[in-house]
Amino acid sequence: MIKPEPVTLEGATVRLLPLSLEHLDGLCAVGLEPELWQWIPTRVLDRQQMKAYVELALDEQRRGLSVPFTTCLEDTDQIVGCTRYANISVPDGRLEIGWTWIGKPWQRSAVNTEAKYLMLRHAFETLGCTRVELKTDGMNQKSRDAILRLGAKQDGVLRRHMMTYSGRIRDTVYFSILDDEWPEVRSNLEQKL
Repeated sequence: MIKPEPVTLEGATVRLLPLSLEHLDGLCAVGLEPELWQWIPTRVLDRQQMKAYVELALDEQRRGLSVPFTTCLEDTDQIVGCTRYANISVPDGRLEIGWTWIGKPWQRSAVNTEAKYLMLRHAFETLGCTRVELKTDGMNQKSRDAILRLGAKQDGVLRRHMMTYSGRIRDTVYFSILDDEWPEVRSNLEQKL
């Protein structure tokens, strides 16, 4: 597996740009709704928290732990969300796609499906991953269903896995797609798009 580096990934509906502090205003314009952060361990409710969120992602990128993206609409360049590669393990040939949030007007649209498709295609076909992981809060049924619709398989549940901003200890559900499953997953995603 090749080490992931910042890259622009373009589709018909979305473009994933390397995350930058220059995107802060656009991220704040769509990403400060409390409902977006309900199932995410950290909470972002104001500009300062969004700035800290972006700075942490960029610090993790500098340390080789993640590659964060800003999600934009292809036709208008409007920022609609954020996502990243994380938990990167080059020797093991795996990474995680996560830390994904999308502004409410673009949820249940082609935006997330195409963003995941672009990231999966890059992970398997360019980086040479053997495994891509996804995870979500065990109580977030909407996210669990969306991950299964992508074609991922549920691996298991890590009970009492992490503390949330509210003090609730969450169970985390892990999913994965393997390199030999990718051709079928790719075909199904292309049909959906």
